Amino acid sequence: MTLEKYQINQKATLRETLRKIEANHEGCILVTDDTERVVAIATDGDIRRKLLEDMSLDDPIMQCANSDFMAADSKTPRELLLKQLDQKIRLIPVLDENGRLVQVVTKKQMPIQIEEPVYARARAPVRISFGGGGSDLTHFFSDHKGAVINSTISSYCHATLRKRTDLKVIISSLDLNEALEADSLQDAFAHSGKFDLILALLRTIQPAFGFELFINSDFPLKSGLGGSSAVSASILGCFNQFRQDRWDRHELAELAFQAERLYLDIAGGWQDQYATVFGGFNFMEFGMDQTVVNPLRISNDILLELEESLILCNTGIAHESGEIHNDQRKTMLNAEIRALVSRSVQITYQLRNDLLRGRLLQFGQCLHELWEIKRQLSGKISNDELDNIYQAALDLGAIGGKILGAGGGGFFLFYVPPFKKHRLMTGLQKMGLTSLPFRFEAEGLHAWTIRERKQSLEN
Repeated sequence: MTLEKYQINQKATLRETLRKIEANHEGCILVTDDTERVVAIATDGDIRRKLLEDMSLDDPIMQCANSDFMAADSKTPRELLLKQLDQKIRLIPVLDENGRLVQVVTKKQMPIQIEEPVYARARAPVRISFGGGGSDLTHFFSDHKGAVINSTISSYCHATLRKRTDLKVIISSLDLNEALEADSLQDAFAHSGKFDLILALLRTIQPAFGFELFINSDFPLKSGLGGSSAVSASILGCFNQFRQDRWDRHELAELAFQAERLYLDIAGGWQDQYATVFGGFNFMEFGMDQTVVNPLRISNDILLELEESLILCNTGIAHESGEIHNDQRKTMLNAEIRALVSRSVQITYQLRNDLLRGRLLQFGQCLHELWEIKRQLSGKISNDELDNIYQAALDLGAIGGKILGAGGGGFFLFYVPPFKKHRLMTGLQKMGLTSLPFRFEAEGLHAWTIRERKQSLEN
């Protein structure tokens, strides 16, 4: 923008000023002092009126300029500028801190909002699984149909990501109580240990910029709630915000699977990645050609009643899902074990029907039957301590339940009728066990960007 045509020195004559106004086609001019500071504004109407009052074309412009004028600075909101121009104002000068002209705003010349630094946030919920576990393993559904039912709940992994102007990589995990700093992505790959999952994700997506990544979760590690997939999804969600061609939900789930199952070689199924990305109450079907995520349309009353009838009980025992899935991979070669998983899939279909029709008592009974099947799939899924917890819950009024995730520890999920819930919760507390309050979460991965300037205390 040529600013010279919009301003003139205060010593200039009316004749010189009119020529400039004629040239800029705006009907006005900004008047500056000898230090180029804008001190007034004059319009062609102002000049004509003064000429009619016996002023001469050789008189200085300052004699008919208006020193009380509308001006803006770099922080003036566009909305205010638009509203001012929507009145009778023709031109608004944008001045720097010294009062010098840096830009001119008119009805046809409005500055476009430049791209400012942004940061990305994402959160991804964990899930509770009700039935069909084991059938989402590739070595099962490669020959048999797999199906599971799960729902995301109101417990999340949170991630925040900002780009850097250099290639440095900084990762901070509140869950791990550790941080990683490296001069580049390749240097970060030289690290190992607690950040293996995050580094596997970075190997998968290969970001071409330096960044700072912060992660924290609402849930404990190794809980059986699909927490590693929630961590993966939240991180992928942040990086996705900086892509022009963004990954869709299926692609995000596949990337999370690739990082955990292929790069890290941690055995496991497919449901966790899809659950956290898609969110909601879903019936998932697995085959080699595709994974189908079917949202279940359960009435709100039934969902609320189910929420009130479920207890999420922390056993306090950390579980290693990879070891259990590796053991299951071996036991799955046994025809009897494969038949048990197939039976689990059949019950899962019944479980779906019970949910859709609101038959929650039958739903609880199905959970019990599914647990009895699941604990036979591997010797690592349950043990005497877990069996004792489950039996105690039944004695206290639970109709059914199951260990979440691969098993071996983590959280038990119990279904209990309404008038026995207090007895069960009191009994579990006496056993030293804690319960995690939750609500069903209808949404999956959420990611968004925010301008850094808007969150700065300097503004």
